[in-house]
Amino acid sequence: MVNQNENRRIEHLLTGEQLAGKVRMFAKVTVFPGREIAYHEHHGEAEAYHILSGAGEYSDNGNIRPVAPGETTFCADGSGHGIRCVGTDPLVFIALII
Repeated sequence: MVNQNENRRIEHLLTGEQLAGKVRMFAKVTVFPGREIAYHEHHGEAEAYHILSGAGEYSDNGNIRPVAPGETTFCADGSGHGIRCVGTDPLVFIALII
């Protein structure tokens, strides 16, 4: 299943049935140049991003840092994060919500 809007594209890699209620989301996410996934908090779950390609800025509880291919971010339960594509190419990453 694919969800897309003007900011991003989400390609779900496994279905809810395959995830068996143990993982909320396992997906390949594309954030288009100049766009972002706005800062948000996680309660009762955590989320990791593994960057595949592109250049981004990651907000870890309001602390901004660059991210590049090969890096993995982690947002713990009760924390917040967001990510923005800063390059001319899309920012692509795997997102895992547990």
